[in-house]
Amino acid sequence: MEEKKPYLIAILFQTITAGMFIMSKGALNEGMNSFVFIFYRQMAGAIFLIAAVIFKRESPMPLSFVAFCKIFLLSLVGITLGLNVYGVALNYTSSSLAAAINNCLQPTTFFLAIFLRMERLKLRTIGGVAKVVGIMLCMSGVVTLALYEGPHLKPIIHHHLLDNSQESKDHSSADQNWIKGCFLMFLSTICWALLHVYQAPVMKDCPSRLIFTSLLCLSSAIQTGAVAIAVERDLSQWKLGWDIKLVAVISCAFMTSAVSANLMAWLIEKKGPVFHAMWTPLCLIITILFSTFLLGEVISLGSVMGGILLVGSLYCVLWGKSKEDGEMLKKLNNQDRSKAETEQHC
Repeated sequence: MEEKKPYLIAILFQTITAGMFIMSKGALNEGMNSFVFIFYRQMAGAIFLIAAVIFKRESPMPLSFVAFCKIFLLSLVGITLGLNVYGVALNYTSSSLAAAINNCLQPTTFFLAIFLRMERLKLRTIGGVAKVVGIMLCMSGVVTLALYEGPHLKPIIHHHLLDNSQESKDHSSADQNWIKGCFLMFLSTICWALLHVYQAPVMKDCPSRLIFTSLLCLSSAIQTGAVAIAVERDLSQWKLGWDIKLVAVISCAFMTSAVSANLMAWLIEKKGPVFHAMWTPLCLIITILFSTFLLGEVISLGSVMGGILLVGSLYCVLWGKSKEDGEMLKKLNNQDRSKAETEQHC
């Protein structure tokens, strides 16, 4: 059972992620303002994390003003901007598209790391070529999702949990919104990729991972609150009742800050980041199944083809990365062996 535990955790993590996509879309379909939803989600998440800090009795670490400013800016770009753009994009598109775009996070992160000169690309190696192919597949997948619709793959029997407000729009307006939503969704992925790239350097100034995460979430709660107040002045949009809106806010906040973060940390610690990333396409499959039967979302051939390209880009980058890591490990072993032989001869 212990050997199967990482696989079960990986499946559970992807299921929770798919659930968050679906619950978010369900709340927006019910008419909830996306900026207000993001603020409530981040505020609830900050409360969960602060409670965890108090419960674990984490000793407050000395944090300089410069370090706090770095965390605040990282939260602004990587979380606040990313989530708000994601919320607008989700209004225009579907939860299935959000799950599909989620597969291009790894290739986008790698591309930004190269662009910012934080990682080198070796084009003369098989791993380097695989990474380039992965980036090209990623771009092709996003363009396919945005510009090619194709025939609809609508099931004969499905149950609508919520009415889809987008179905009442005219076709030309829906097409324009879909294209806009696709590129906004990709823009939010770029923001999250920047968060992944800069998180490790910024976290060096804050040794406690839990306190660092709490400060990130609290900063984003303040920032998203300011954005929501500036954008939405209608008080009726801020009211939460005993409906899907309240369930979506609490479940997304709790699952993101309390459950998913710990599951991901445990999985990466036990099996490594590559193993964790390899399961990302499962989220797309689960999201398509549940969003089709519960939300009544219509899946098009273009969405399937774009999703396949994005999954292919993910695996190309992961394979190229593991190939380069293997070659680097082999090189280090050879150096250690030659050094040991030299010392032996001496």
